[in-house]
Amino acid sequence: MIALQITQPGEIRTVEIEKPVMKDNEVLLRIRYVGFCGSDLNTYKGKNPLVKYPIIPGHEISAVIESIGSKVPAHLFPGQSCTVNPYTACGKCTSCCQNRPNVCRFNQTLGVQRDGAMCEYISVPWEKIICDDKISLLNLTLVEPLSVGFHAVARANITDCDTVMVAGCGMIGIGAIIGATARGASVIAVDIDNEKLNLASELGAQYAINSKNINVHEQIEKITGGNGVDVSIEAVGETATYQLAINETAFAGRVVFIGYAKQPVDFETKYFVQKELDIRGSRNALPEDFHAVINYIKNSSCFPTDKLISAIYRPEEALNALNYWINNQGNVFRIFIEF
Repeated sequence: MIALQITQPGEIRTVEIEKPVMKDNEVLLRIRYVGFCGSDLNTYKGKNPLVKYPIIPGHEISAVIESIGSKVPAHLFPGQSCTVNPYTACGKCTSCCQNRPNVCRFNQTLGVQRDGAMCEYISVPWEKIICDDKISLLNLTLVEPLSVGFHAVARANITDCDTVMVAGCGMIGIGAIIGATARGASVIAVDIDNEKLNLASELGAQYAINSKNINVHEQIEKITGGNGVDVSIEAVGETATYQLAINETAFAGRVVFIGYAKQPVDFETKYFVQKELDIRGSRNALPEDFHAVINYIKNSSCFPTDKLISAIYRPEEALNALNYWINNQGNVFRIFIEF
């Protein structure tokens, strides 16, 4: 079967590999769409320290069940449309014992620590399958990246009493904006791209601030009456946005970091103590986050699929897809590979 493989930094090609042999507790999936995410782009650039080459990328998936193993429950059957929870969990480490398998110490995500889904077929344990025929295959591919933002919202315990700042309106930030809005919070979106801010507003953000031309602190002060936001969610991974999240959060507020900073960040640590901040990391997503996203999409009268999918390419066009993303990073939400 055909697969996409990043063989070394700057090189991606189609290869022929063996079709997977399904185990008794597994489901064989025919892949339909796979999204390129930031970790895949960093793998291509040679900036992903978790990857060993060659690697098949891809963990944002839509597929159709091709066949099922003998030990798979009857609620799963051939022909169903599905997405996949792409993370592993050991079941024994401290996080797994606290029912937080998304942050398993030994997690291996598809396309990062192990070969991913950019191929014609994959076989996965049945517990990782999330089926729903009521939303399109395109939207099923968007579930995993949006669920990462939803998980950050859950980590912040956001309610309808909160004012929330989301720094970064890429796919993950958009997920956080949707999730916070769905909980009734007042959301302030911050980005440097007006197109992304317009989409954030369309999806429920009450305020949109372009930090390239507007003083964010002054606007936050005005919006919150000088108090700062109850919750800051950082979804960029830059020094400036890490610092912004701490600085603009109110006394007794919560800060959630999703983005991986590319270098050490200097903080005014006095704010940690003076404000008695709750500072939390957010990694991956839990099954309930996947289901929350699916329910949101199903109940949305105008989910903007066309605005969240920037382009769709065939496997043999993958090099063009990645180069397009590199040259248009500010304008790309997701690029899909169609199998």
